[in-house]
Amino acid sequence: MNSIKQRTERERAERAAENEGLPTLGFDSATPYDDYVGTAVLHRLQRTVTDAPEELAFLVTTQVMELYFGLLRSEWRLAQRQLDDDDAAAAITTVKRSVRHFEALNAAWSSLSWLTPAQFNQFRDALGEASGFQSAYYRHVEFLLGIKSEAMIRPHRRNPEAYAELVDALARPSLYDSVLAFLARNGFAVPRQATERDHAAEYQPSQQVEAVWAEVYASPLAPLAEALTDLAEQFSDWRYRHLMAVRRSMGAKPGSGGSSGMTWLERSMRREIFPELWTARTLM
Repeated sequence: MNSIKQRTERERAERAAENEGLPTLGFDSATPYDDYVGTAVLHRLQRTVTDAPEELAFLVTTQVMELYFGLLRSEWRLAQRQLDDDDAAAAITTVKRSVRHFEALNAAWSSLSWLTPAQFNQFRDALGEASGFQSAYYRHVEFLLGIKSEAMIRPHRRNPEAYAELVDALARPSLYDSVLAFLARNGFAVPRQATERDHAAEYQPSQQVEAVWAEVYASPLAPLAEALTDLAEQFSDWRYRHLMAVRRSMGAKPGSGGSSGMTWLERSMRREIFPELWTARTLM
C-alpha cells in the first residue's frame, strides 16, 4: 500500500521555508521517493546467472525495455478509448506522447551496441532457451500495432494470466483498426471490409483505404496521420536496431528461443504496420 502523505502547494512552500531552502533530510521510515518508485524492489530484480560483468547491462537493458512495452500498451489502449469517443485531439496527443516513449525505448539499444560475440558468449549459454521472442508484453505491442498471429501466443499457455490477456488482445481491434473505425464514423469512405473483419486475422491493405488517407491529409485530421506515421517509423527503427544488435553480438547463429536468429528478424521486418499511410503518399 502506498504510504506517501500527499502535500499541497502551500505545504511545500511552508516546508521549504522551515528548511531555509535545504532539502528535508529526516524521515520516519523509507524516503517517500523510495516508497513511490519502489527502488528496493526494482534493484532486487537484477539477478544475474553468471559472473560475466557484461550480463548486468544486458539484463538491466532488457528489463527497461519490458517497462517501456507496458507503458506503450497503456498509452495505445488509452488512444483507442479516445478514438472510440471521437476525441481526435486527445488521441493525437496520446499517440505523439507514445512516439517519445518509443524514442527512449529505441535509445536503450545503445546500452547493448558494444556487445561483442566474445562478451555475449560469456553468459549466453547460461540463459538457456530464454529469448526476447517470449516477451508477452512485446507481443501485446505487436498486436496493438496490427501484427496478429495466433501462433505467437502459444508459448504463454502455461502462464494463465499472460495467456488470457494475449488471447483477448488477439481478438480485439488494433490501434489501426480503431483509427479506421473512427475515420468511418466521421464521414470518410472506409470500406466495410476494413472495419467489419476478423480482428485476429492479419490486416490486408486496401486501395480504398489508401485513398482515404490521401483525403485525410487534405483535412484537419492530417496531424493524426502524421502522428501514426511517426509511430510506424519508430517501430521500424526498433526492428532495425534489434537486428543490428543481434548481428553484432552473435552474427547468423541460431536464436536462443529456437528461431533462426537473424534470418527470423529479417523476415519479421517485412511485416509493415499502417501500410496505407505509406502508399497513400504516392497519391498526394
